[in-house]
Amino acid sequence: MKAPDTGLSERVAGFISRHNMFAPGMPVGVAVSGGADSVCLLHVLAELAPRWALKLRVLHLDHRLRGEESREDAGFVAGLAARLGLPFELRELDVGLAADNLEQAARRARRDFFLEAISAGRVQRVALGHTRDDQAETVLYRFLRGSGTAGLAGMRPVTREGLVRPLLGATRAEVEEYLRSKGIGWREDSSNRDLRFRRNRIRHQLLPALAGEWNPALGETLAGVARVAADEEEYWRGEVDRLAGEVFTYSPPEVVMDGGRLGALAPAVARRLIRRAIETVKGDLRSIDVRHVEAILGLSGRAGGHGRVQAPGVDVMRSFQWLRLTPAGSRSRPEFAIAISAPGRYAFPGGEVEISGEIGAPLELRNWRPGDAYRPAGASRARKIKEMFQDARIPLWRRGAWPVLTADGRIVWAAEFGPGFSETGRLLISSQ
Repeated sequence: MKAPDTGLSERVAGFISRHNMFAPGMPVGVAVSGGADSVCLLHVLAELAPRWALKLRVLHLDHRLRGEESREDAGFVAGLAARLGLPFELRELDVGLAADNLEQAARRARRDFFLEAISAGRVQRVALGHTRDDQAETVLYRFLRGSGTAGLAGMRPVTREGLVRPLLGATRAEVEEYLRSKGIGWREDSSNRDLRFRRNRIRHQLLPALAGEWNPALGETLAGVARVAADEEEYWRGEVDRLAGEVFTYSPPEVVMDGGRLGALAPAVARRLIRRAIETVKGDLRSIDVRHVEAILGLSGRAGGHGRVQAPGVDVMRSFQWLRLTPAGSRSRPEFAIAISAPGRYAFPGGEVEISGEIGAPLELRNWRPGDAYRPAGASRARKIKEMFQDARIPLWRRGAWPVLTADGRIVWAAEFGPGFSETGRLLISSQ
């Protein structure tokens, strides 16, 4: 026998409790655009607030994209807050001036506004009005873009930054039924039917077509995929935390990965470690999809040599068994040439060198240059430093700032390869 419907508010309360969204007495921002979902969210939370003694605050961002309609939305939301006796915070931003894709720019502006409210301490959580329908659209959109399991996890009920989604278990139809049953009005955003936006084409064209021809419960199915994928990702987070320290090292702003160890892992594990490395360097995984991860995985699986892969916001280089990930556009270490005298301690980009002893010629500490060669102590002949790099398997990115010491223009020492043959016993040099 089907259990009676206890009402949307009670089901939302259960969803909030299951996901531990709020602590007693917590100040909570409610993101309200004026549309049905956010208006429903505001009224449901106002109804439930006494259970957790929540201190609600209404947040509204005016994107200035629809002229007078946008201003009317802001006025409508301000009126809602006033009638509920809640503080209202308005942020105005001309998103249309952004050089970014308009959808992405608007989404980023809202996110920045909400996270700023959290970081400034005005609230500890920001509640968003995303529903199960939004989740289904997100999962389908990410699938079409080639997302892996992490992307198919969709929107999380609670994020590490403090964003929460109390309506994620409710449908858009249930939201509108709730509002009509209580005689609560809302604003219709004309841009939500603009088919120039990909999200709207998925909502109004693709999802209805797929549901009509293939699966009437497609929205529920896609939301179920998101729940399963989110559980998978939650489990893997701990495993990736454990393995990351074994496979890569982080020296801001770069991550260096052991390609040999990475390639020896199961592909499912290796892909997650690659994503973690990208997120560590880039700060997020925006615009990163399966193609980029697979390209880096392929680079790690090569038998040897050098290679390069570029992904949005990240540059990946392979040298010998090592992979280095750096932010896109990072500058290589600068060249240097420092006139010095012995004995003494001298700093150079990336380290320092200490010299004991004397030599009767002008000394210069500089970085390695192509063509540099000298005869290390104990060697039978002069050798190019590039050859010694190869023998010692020094990755390409370490070579640019490699320190060498010259006396009157002649190389008398190079880091890790020691003093020149004729300088043995005359100079004692150590570098860090």
